[in-house]
Parts: sequence; structure tokens; C-alpha cells
Amino acid sequence: MAANKRDYYEVLGVQKNASDDDIKKAYRKAAKSCHPDLHPDDKDAEARFKEVNEAYEVLSDPQKRARYDQFGFEDPTGSGFGGSGFSGFGNFDDIFDIFGSAFGGGAGRGGRRQNAPQRGSDLQYNLQLTFEEAAFGCKKEFSFQRNAVCDACHGTGAKEGTQPQTCPTCNGSGQQRVTMNSPFGQVQSMRTCQTCGGRGKIIKERCTKCGGSGFTRIKRTVTLNVPAGVDDGQNFKTIPGEGEPGRNGGPSGDLYIISNVRPHRIFKRDRYDLYCDVPITFSQAALGGEIEVPTLEGTTKHTIPAGTQEGTTIRIRNQGVQQLRGSGRGDLFFTVHVEVPKHLNEKQKELLHQLEDSLNGREYERKKSFGDQVHAYIKENAERFKERFGKGK
Repeated sequence: MAANKRDYYEVLGVQKNASDDDIKKAYRKAAKSCHPDLHPDDKDAEARFKEVNEAYEVLSDPQKRARYDQFGFEDPTGSGFGGSGFSGFGNFDDIFDIFGSAFGGGAGRGGRRQNAPQRGSDLQYNLQLTFEEAAFGCKKEFSFQRNAVCDACHGTGAKEGTQPQTCPTCNGSGQQRVTMNSPFGQVQSMRTCQTCGGRGKIIKERCTKCGGSGFTRIKRTVTLNVPAGVDDGQNFKTIPGEGEPGRNGGPSGDLYIISNVRPHRIFKRDRYDLYCDVPITFSQAALGGEIEVPTLEGTTKHTIPAGTQEGTTIRIRNQGVQQLRGSGRGDLFFTVHVEVPKHLNEKQKELLHQLEDSLNGREYERKKSFGDQVHAYIKENAERFKERFGKGK
């Protein structure tokens, strides 16, 4: 391989079996990344751009690529490869995609002139809400800071009594025309004006209030109605024009209100349904009866059936959260947890023993079923147990 030369496939970042389309795509990406127009006065970028074009000149030509694949840089025909600078583009689209609107004015493909009207950025405010405020709705007042057009210079950035001057380099267009070499000779391309930064104006004396930016920081206070049913992390309100101000006469951005709902000490929420745990006594679980269940409005009475088991979940309709901008409500689901007393006196223990003796296991269906399964398992594996564990006994 010739000294100081990298493999052409390595230069474009493709495999040796890459298709023509893959090579073209890789070339366009590589050429854009080191285009001299995007890196003015950068000698490394210019050298890289020439290297990319040299590699594409060879790999985009089937005959040259075949010779390069067979002989590398040492072509026995004597013609060799490389050294021709900006030559050998596959077609006009290849160079047009790199140079953008190289043969005319404007900002190029997909470009945007700096002095054109630009919409201001959107802002986001995270509004803190309690669980109840989100569920029932409320009125909230909050303050935030954003930029506003400077009232001293009215957004020009120039000192009061003065005006920005038209940039002498770009004549107010915000762009410069530059010339560079191409396979077709010298080609003109447009880039952001280096003198005014693309604004088209030059400020000689800056506004003392905003420092020439044309904007000052202000505090805004907003009062809004939070609708019932708002959930955590929801963008429930957009206020047009309360974002950052636009530039060059562009419109202001919007303010997005995002709800941050604090957790509740009792309830968990899933969309419009509520979930909670309710402890009950052993007697309540066994005998059934009326228990008190918490709701967002306070409490409600609910009758549980006799023999209610630990972990049973019961549903109460229309006791959840109101649907956002709707009329319906979700449901309340509560799960019962049987609490077993820890500290019993002798009389209480005796009473429980008497109860246990009177039941004689007949009312414990799960326990009986589990015991039957254990006995069946032991019976089925009796011989294996005896063979493995009975030796030596």
C-alpha cells in the first residue's frame, strides 16, 4: 500500500462487499461531516474532504474499483489511484447533496437563515398537586420565569436612541457567498455570515438593560383551573404564547403544564380506579358483617360475607376518580388482610382451643386439601423414600 494512504474502504467506513448504494450513502455522510464550507479555515477538515473524494472517485467506478480490489494502490497499468483532488463524483446529485444550493442563493437544503422569523421555544412547568386536588380539580396560582422582549430597546439589542446597522459583509441577508473548487470548476456556496453571525445586522452600541440580546428575564404569574381527574405526569394544559419570545418577528412559544401529583397515604391510583388495603379481625373474616372502608370523600360502610379469606379483593363501583373532562367515575378496589392477634391471655387461648376442637378441622378447606395432597405425595413415593433414606436405619 502506498505510504501515508489509508484503505479506501476504511476511509468511507464500508465493508469490501458494500453495494454501490452503500458506498454512495457512506460518501455523502463522510463528505458532509468534513465539508470545508462547514469547517472554514480548518486544514484537517479540508485534507479529510480530499481523502473522502479520492476514495469515492475509485470505489464509485466499477473498473477502478475492480483494479483497486485486485492490486491495491500498486496498479500494474501504471495509472495509479488518487491525487486528483475533487474529481470523479458519480452524478450531479452526489455533489448537489453535499453543497446544498451551491449554484444559487438561499440557505441550502433544509437550512434556515438566521435573520428569518423564528418561533420561540416552548416551556414546561411542573405543577405540584395533592392527590385530592388532582382527583377533584382546583384553582392554582403559580409563578415562573421566562424571557421577554426588552422594553428599553424593543428587541433590537441597540442602545436607546440608536438602531442596528445593516451588515456591510452580507448586506443584511445573513449569508456569505464562498467559492471552492469542484469537478465542474469553481462552485459558489452559501454559508452563515461570519461578520454578523447570520443576523444581517450589526450593533455598535449595545442596550444597557439587556446587554444587546434584545431580551430580559421576567416573572410571570398564572392562575388556572385544574380539571378533575388529572393524573400524574399528564400534560393537561397548554397556554399559547407563554413560552419564550420569537426572534425576528416570529411568534412566541407555548407553555405546557405538567401535573406532578403527590402520593396518597392510603390510596394508589390506576387511571381512574383506586386501590387500598383494609385490615379486618379474625372474627370479622369468619363471621362476616359490616366494615368501614375509606373513600376520597371519607368512609363508607360495606358488608363482607362470612368466611372471607385473607387477600380477598372487593370492588365498590363509582367510588374512584372522576374521568378527566367526563361525567363517569372509576371504581374502588379494597383488599382485606386478616389480622391475627399476637398477645392473648390464658382465657382467650382456652376459648380458641375450644373453638379449634369443636371445628375438628372440618371448616378448613384449604388446610384439608393441602394435607390430602401431602399424604398422596408421600404414598406415591414411599418406595423411593425408603430406598434413599431408609439405609442404615
